This record gives sequence, C-alpha cells and structure tokens, in this order.
Amino acid sequence: MTGRPYVLLSCAMSIDGYIDDATAERLLLSNDADLDRIDAVRAAADAIMVGAATVRRDDPRLLVRSERRRAERVARGLPPSPVKVTVTASGDLDPTARFFTMGDGPKLVYCPSGVAEKTREQVGAVATVVEAGEPVTPHAVLADLAGRGVGRLMVEGGGTLHCQFLTAGVADELHLVVAPFFVGDRRAPRFVGDGRFPWHPGRRARVVEVRQIGDVVLTRYALSDRCAPDR
Repeated sequence: MTGRPYVLLSCAMSIDGYIDDATAERLLLSNDADLDRIDAVRAAADAIMVGAATVRRDDPRLLVRSERRRAERVARGLPPSPVKVTVTASGDLDPTARFFTMGDGPKLVYCPSGVAEKTREQVGAVATVVEAGEPVTPHAVLADLAGRGVGRLMVEGGGTLHCQFLTAGVADELHLVVAPFFVGDRRAPRFVGDGRFPWHPGRRARVVEVRQIGDVVLTRYALSDRCAPDR
C-alpha cells in the first residue's frame, strides 16, 4: 500500500512470551520509566489502536498522560491525545468503557458489515462506526485511516491484532519490552499466535536499538525500510 500510515507495534511480554496471565487481574509487565517512554511514543502518534478484547479486558484510557506532552501537541495544532481506534468482530462493546468516555478526541470503531447495525446500536452515540468489509483487514483499516489524515499509527495490542498486522506485512516498527519474570501458564495470552510472518530464518528483522529501562529491556525492530534508527 502506498501512502498508508506508518505503523508502530508496541508490546510488553514476560520472558516466556506472555502478555498477560490467566487471572482476572491485569498483569503489570512494564515499570514507571518504561510507561513514560510509552507515553512519549503515544504523544508522537496520530492514532492509537487496540483490539476490542483489550477494551473489554483492560479498560484502557489510551490518553497521553504527561501534561507537558499534551500541551506540546496542542501547540502544534493537534488534539491533546491521538485518535482512538478499535476493531471488533462481534460489535460487543460497552459505551461506558473508558475508551469511549475519557478524552474529547475522536473514537473510531471498525467492524464487519454484518455487525455494523449492532455496533452502531451499542456505541454509535459515542464513536464513529466504520464498516470495513467482511472480514475487517489491516489493509482496509489503514486505507480508511489514511483518508482521515492519520500518518502515524501506534498499535498497542492485544496479541490477535498484533498478529494480524504482522502477518499482513503492514508493520514498520516493533517495540518489544521483556519483563524479568516467567508466566508459565499456557492458558494465558501470548504476544502472537500461529501465522505466516514475513520475518523468518531466511529474512531476519533488523534490530535498531536495545535499551535497558530499569528492570525491563526494550528491543526496537525495523520491519520495513520506512523505519529509521533515530525514530
């Protein structure tokens, strides 16, 4: 796709590759210093995307936390926080979730044509619902976002969404943080599931940075030629 948004995937996982555990409580994989780094990455994005399961399970706000970064965005003529984006296959979304209720910026919900009416009934009053084909693909979402002026998209998960963008070959950069512990429970969700990925033993991703941040380690991978070492 020419002209599609720059796509940055962001994920934190345990040493054994899990992004959560199997309990009802959210597993904290990052630390304060890394959360501040993530906030800076968010502030540099035009839109932030999570899957509907993440909206339901984690109830994220998806806002820029730093007052200084929000003010800098406003000074550049931007809203305080990026556009919020989610993708749902079922249309099962709660309009009182913080994704919808917190922040004054636009909220976009992409869904298959078959559940568009249901999705509008659920969250049409608090978000813009976009029919994106059957099924919804990363290519369709990116094409629509490009038409809305989104030049830089940050995808924060979960694993299904990351897997879809990676296997579709439309990711430019990956920020992968590893926490210093194991989960050891196959019932828990992993970073990605099975799929045919463009990066394999014969085509390795390029490492552009490795950095220790407190007790976690960040590795930045360039997944396309659009990713520059200093971005």
